[in-house]
Amino acid sequence: MSVENHSPKAAIPWPAPVASGVLSATVALPGSKSLTNRELVLSALAEQPTLLTAPLHSRDSALMIDALTSLGASIQVLENGDLHVAPGTITGGARIDCGLAGTVMRFVPPMATLANGDVFFDGDAAARRRPMHTTVDSLRALGVQVDDAGTGSLPFTVKGTGKVRGGQVSIDASASSQFVSGLLLSAARFEQGLTLTHSGEHLPSLPHIEMTLDTLTKRGVKVSNPEPTVWRVEPGPIGGGSVAIEPDLSNAGPFLAAAMVAGGSVTIPGWPDTTTQVGDEFDGILQQMGAHIVRDDRGLTITGTGVIHGITIDLSIGGELTPVVAALAALADSPTVISGVAHLRGHETDRLTALATEINRIGGACRETADGLQIDPSDNLHGALWHSYEDHRMATAGAIIGLRVPGIQVQDIATTSKTMPDFANMWTKMLGAN
Repeated sequence: MSVENHSPKAAIPWPAPVASGVLSATVALPGSKSLTNRELVLSALAEQPTLLTAPLHSRDSALMIDALTSLGASIQVLENGDLHVAPGTITGGARIDCGLAGTVMRFVPPMATLANGDVFFDGDAAARRRPMHTTVDSLRALGVQVDDAGTGSLPFTVKGTGKVRGGQVSIDASASSQFVSGLLLSAARFEQGLTLTHSGEHLPSLPHIEMTLDTLTKRGVKVSNPEPTVWRVEPGPIGGGSVAIEPDLSNAGPFLAAAMVAGGSVTIPGWPDTTTQVGDEFDGILQQMGAHIVRDDRGLTITGTGVIHGITIDLSIGGELTPVVAALAALADSPTVISGVAHLRGHETDRLTALATEINRIGGACRETADGLQIDPSDNLHGALWHSYEDHRMATAGAIIGLRVPGIQVQDIATTSKTMPDFANMWTKMLGAN
């Protein structure tokens, strides 16, 4: 699989379809990006081969596959889409294209410390603006030389020596929990394992760290969380075997929101009973905004009436949910206040500024706060070009609003290829099922 197969095309405005009636649809989601890329890294570090069933195939996963293949793993895409990963000797001399994938730029450098030679990292132009100093500084704290020309960002070169002593490291992961997960995923291969401490006051998206610990535990790695912001990974083998990837619950957000905007019901099959995915939080959040949700053997079914209520909510648990909540808030009948998501300024774009700009562009009433957004009801919403900022979640937010507001044109719907390459077809199929 090559990255080019999933790279975004040139920006062509996409007319967001308006819902013509209430929905009655079932939407089968692709695999979780967060789980797919974590399991790919662990499979490349494991002692035995791994079969990943129902993984995500997207630009982000293709970038990860290419990165791990460059470092020595053998990854085969089977006819049914499953992935067979055979670990190999981690080799230097690789050039890693991170694209815009935060999981690649933050999960793979710690693994590259185990290569016997230099590994060069770069990415899209927007990726060079994403914070990476925590990764660079943490690798140096582990005794690894990193050449970043003093920028603390891409591009940089990890000068691996084939082994890492490990031990104790303290980092400030306030900008992203991915800095913690990236270190933990490779830590079992360090000679002394790793005791990692978060020194900052704020830690976003804690469920993503819990997901990382869960994936490690299921592969036989001994992990512990002795204090709320301290994690310990013992040195030892990482198991292979067969791993099933759950559907991507964060990517369920736009489809769940559609039922609230248009009215009617949408069912997401295969919704897990228990999960570490932060997208599971949509259940409670959307009920507060007026939805009715049922979980049964069909999966998760959301039913909406078209009436959406505003909400006051701290989304520090999962900032990636913010664009869906903000899109719904723009259509709500009362104000919404979102807090705890200052770290979104360092994602694919500054999502807070982007959301405020685009909601206001179409006649909405949104202002940025220190750590979030305040969105008031507006009777002045109108069609306009909705800029996507090379950000898949900005693109899907525009699609949600376009269900009710005629004339919304999403600047580049193809940017959804990052995690959901078939989004546009899935969206129109959902609407056609009513």
